[in-house]
This record gives sequence, structure tokens and C-alpha cells, in this order.
Amino acid sequence: MQIQINQDKKELKSHGCYEFPVLVSHENLFSYERGSFFWHWHPEIELTLVLEGDIIYQVESQTFHLKAGEGLFCNANMLHTGHLFNQKDCLYISTTFDPRIIYGFETSMVQTKFVTPLTLNSTLSSIHLKPEIFWQKEMLDGCRKIWSLTGTKPDTYELDILAVLMHIWSLLYNHARPDTKDQPSVRRDRDRLHQILAYIHDHYSEKLTLDDIAGHINICKSECCRFFKKHMNISIFDYLMHYRIEKSLPLLQNTSESITDIASMTGFSNSCYFSKIFKEDIGCTPREYRAKTRTL
Repeated sequence: MQIQINQDKKELKSHGCYEFPVLVSHENLFSYERGSFFWHWHPEIELTLVLEGDIIYQVESQTFHLKAGEGLFCNANMLHTGHLFNQKDCLYISTTFDPRIIYGFETSMVQTKFVTPLTLNSTLSSIHLKPEIFWQKEMLDGCRKIWSLTGTKPDTYELDILAVLMHIWSLLYNHARPDTKDQPSVRRDRDRLHQILAYIHDHYSEKLTLDDIAGHINICKSECCRFFKKHMNISIFDYLMHYRIEKSLPLLQNTSESITDIASMTGFSNSCYFSKIFKEDIGCTPREYRAKTRTL
């Protein structure tokens, strides 16, 4: 299993429905290929509550080590990913909701005063929720309540969920409103990062060079490398190799293309280099991976 995304890394899955835009799900990392889910974003807010195990969760340039009993607030439109810690599974609850369920209708006072100051503030990308901080504990308790309600589905389910989300939002507004003085520069950095990622995702199958990437966003190569490493905690080259390997997995599983052709289709100069990087990243050769996962 893997998250389905478009070329801009936006998740394609619906999070609830128009009438009630809330999705609550029980997740585990072992269900994803390689124990991690792709970098992606969505316009909804996401709340994560870890039940068992650990997860390394990254939102934009911030990396969090979440343990059982902890959680994460991920703001709208933020790139995020998660992966295993020490190759052990992690079970967690994900609650994803459209902010409009809080404010009701466009330009309402609730939206203007309480919602957009948080959702449109680039400095509030995420919060590591810890039970020892009283207001964050209340948010985590709210996530547990949402999961409990989802399991029992009382007649007042939607009202009860809305009440919990309202309380969580009140806690966020009262305790997590960020200082906005540096917001323009943060927004600029986020836009630049999205441009780099989009360019890599559009051209990964080609002979892609650092000159190409840096030229696309009109900065020098050294600044491009520094900027990307600062915000992604990985070099551009390593990210490109990792992404190419990710794109090769469904081809190995679901097609009869040769290893040589798949290497070429995903931007590798030859099959030997592809196999070398694949084994370093996945722990086995492309041929071994295909034998284990083949669906045809």
C-alpha cells in the first residue's frame, strides 16, 4: 500500500465527504511499502495519535520522533512524511478534517477571527503533542475521544465529533498562536521548497543535474544544496535517488518491464547502478524485490 498523490504531491484520497469532511482511520506503518508513506500534502488538518511503537514524522523542515501516547498536529497544506524507527511497526490514529467544519461558511466571524490566523500562518506547520503539557494532553485526549466515537457511532456522532474538534481548535488558538513577524520569509522558503520538489518529481526520469534544479528557481548551486539540506534533512542527490527508487517499486511489482528498462524509465544511467542504489535503499536487489512482491 502507498499514498496516492498527483504530480504536485497532493494526496488524492478523499478525507470524509462534502457534507461531513472528517476522516478517522487506524493506521500502521508496516502496511506501507518500506514502512513509510510518501511525502504529500492536503488542504485538511491532520491530527495523529500514536498508540504503539514509534514513528519518525517530518513536516516540511521539522523532524519529530513520536512515541506511544504522543501525537502531532499537522497544519493544512504542509508537506509531510513518516517512517519506521528501528524497523519496528507503529500503530496510530489519524484524524483528518477540513477547517470549514470549524467555521461553517466563508467569511464567518469564526473563520476570520479563529481559523485563518492559524491555517494561513506559515510559521505554524506542526506541533509535537506531548502528554506532560496540559493543553496538549487535552488535545491527545480529544483524539482518543474521536476514535472512541468512531467505534461506537452514536446517533449524535457528527455533533459529538464536531464538539471535540471545536475544543481542540480552541486549545490551539489559545496556546499555539505563532508570532507572525517572520511569516513572509517562511512562506517564501516553503514556496521555494515546493518548487524544487515539483521540479524533481516532474523530471526524475531524465538526466537531471544540480544546474537544472538550481536554474529552475534562479539560485546558485551551493545555495540550492544548502537550502534543500536545511529544510529536508537530506541532500538533493540522496533525495533524487530515493525518489527514483520509490518510482521503480510499482514497475517492479506490476509490470513485465526488464530491470534495464525500469532503470532507464526511472532516470538511472544503467541497470548496475540502479541495482546498487536499490540494494542500499531497500536491502535487496530489484530482481529479489520483484520475486517477493510480484502481482502479475
